[in-house]
Amino acid sequence: MKKILQYSVFFSAVLLVLMATAEAVCPVCTIAIGAGLEGMRMLGVKDIITGIWTGGLTVSLIGWTANYMKKHNVRGWFWYLLNVLVYVSLLAGVYFVPADNPIVKWWDNCMWGMDQFLLGIIVGALTFILMELWYVHIKKNNGGHALFPFQKVVMPFGGLLFITVVFLAIIKWLPKIGIVLC
Repeated sequence: MKKILQYSVFFSAVLLVLMATAEAVCPVCTIAIGAGLEGMRMLGVKDIITGIWTGGLTVSLIGWTANYMKKHNVRGWFWYLLNVLVYVSLLAGVYFVPADNPIVKWWDNCMWGMDQFLLGIIVGALTFILMELWYVHIKKNNGGHALFPFQKVVMPFGGLLFITVVFLAIIKWLPKIGIVLC
C-alpha cells in the first residue's frame, strides 16, 4: 500500500508539471482515476473505497461530456439527460458484471444495510458534486478567480481523498468497538 501511495504522489507531481491548463473536469485526471480502480480491487482494497472513486469518476465523465457538448453547440435538456443516463447505465453494467456480481453475495459485502460498492458510488458522486459547487462558490466570491493554481482539480480530488480516509477509519474502528457494519 505504501508503494501505491508513493507512485500516486509521483504520478500526480509529474502531471502537475506537464499540464498547461486544467479543464473543468481534467481528462488526464479522469483517465488516471479510471485506470487505478481495477488495480485497487486486485490489491484487496475494500469495495466502499473503490466505489467512492468510481462515483467521482462517473460524475467527472458526465461533466467532461457535458462540457464537450456545450463546446459543440449540443444544447437541450434531453441531451444532458441522455449524457447522464449513458454513464449511469455503463456504471450499472460494470456493477452487474456476472463474474463478480456483488448482489449475489450482498450479505458478505454490505455496510449499513447497503452494498459497499453502491454506497461508495453514491458517497463519491455526492462528494465530487459538492466540491465542484464549493469551488464555483469560492471562485464567484473571489472575483472570478481561483485562490490557487489547479484549485479546480485539487478540490474534488481532496474531497474524495478526505472521504476515503473517513471511510477507512470507519471500516477499521467501528468493528473494534462492537458496532456491526451490516
